Amino acid sequence: MKKREQVSGLQIVFMIMLFEIGSTPLFLLGGKAKQDSWLAMSFGSAAGFVLLLLLLWIQSRSPKQDLMGMLTSHFGRIAGSFIGGIYCLYFAYQSMRNVRDLGELTAMTLLPLTPMSLTMLIFVLTALYAIWKGTEVIFRLPEVLLPLVLFFYFIIILLLGIMGSLDFTHLMPVFESDLLTIIKTALPDIVSFPFGQMIVFLMLWTLWEKPGVPVKNSLAAYTLISIFLIFMNAVNVAVLGPAVAGISQLPFLKVVRTLSHLKFIERLDIFVTILLFIGLLIKMMLFYFCAVKGLTSLTNKPTKWWVFPVGALIYGASFIERDYTQHIAFGLGPSLKIDPIFQVALPLLLALSILIRGRKQANSTTSTK
Repeated sequence: MKKREQVSGLQIVFMIMLFEIGSTPLFLLGGKAKQDSWLAMSFGSAAGFVLLLLLLWIQSRSPKQDLMGMLTSHFGRIAGSFIGGIYCLYFAYQSMRNVRDLGELTAMTLLPLTPMSLTMLIFVLTALYAIWKGTEVIFRLPEVLLPLVLFFYFIIILLLGIMGSLDFTHLMPVFESDLLTIIKTALPDIVSFPFGQMIVFLMLWTLWEKPGVPVKNSLAAYTLISIFLIFMNAVNVAVLGPAVAGISQLPFLKVVRTLSHLKFIERLDIFVTILLFIGLLIKMMLFYFCAVKGLTSLTNKPTKWWVFPVGALIYGASFIERDYTQHIAFGLGPSLKIDPIFQVALPLLLALSILIRGRKQANSTTSTK
């Protein structure tokens, strides 16, 4: 009998935190709100928290089923499998976006003369190997990497403070943008990326080693990492000012380059790029893993049947966008408008189905008595 793969509560906490970091600090999310971008991030985080509560409630109603199992149970085998297959494509698409981010970031900072196709292939093969080895290997990575990532982000912030680069007066006056503008900036874009991407954990919470759902672990991890991301957003504005930060493609790299006059450190941006690599790699790997896990659940075939086909699909699709400008424009534009279908609309529909079924069962129980 095959041993069921399990992960600890701490591993889930670390995975949520590193997954949410991803490439988020690289961008100024909510830039349309200018110096109030951190407020837009706060609203987005709060809306994401409500969405997380919904996802945890859905999982608590079927603690032994992942998303694919719940879809087939509530929508029927045919409709549920179809929606589940679309979700698998969605997970693969999100993984592809992170592969392209990794390739472009490598070309811009570390290896400008190396073909991007080669670097992206290496990243996909790295994720493929981890998924091939199994769940426990994937969830051990954040245990090692997250403390390093947070420590080095702390060092960067400390250096910015020591060098006098942080000027939080750039965040003043608060609510310079009206409340409606801030909310429109946060919804749905900031909810979609990164907070709404917690939808993947409907595929992962069933791996918890204890009975039930890791509610406290998930809420604690989400709260901590939301505070961190809001602060990093404020740092981008505090160093560059709202005007420069708002028009920069990669404002955090520009922030770090303001430390280039330090005598004892050179090319600190490469160091930051490595931190971003870690976040992007984990995010790409987890979306990849969920696409494979979903197909495994829908087809009842072993995981290893799907690792190579899904990896090939992700790698091939990463070349669809012509250049980085188009990649970012689509990712922070039309893509964010599609995300609410998978992150909000379908989970709400699933929750409604659960409520209706629960009410029918309660009524039938009452009539029987």
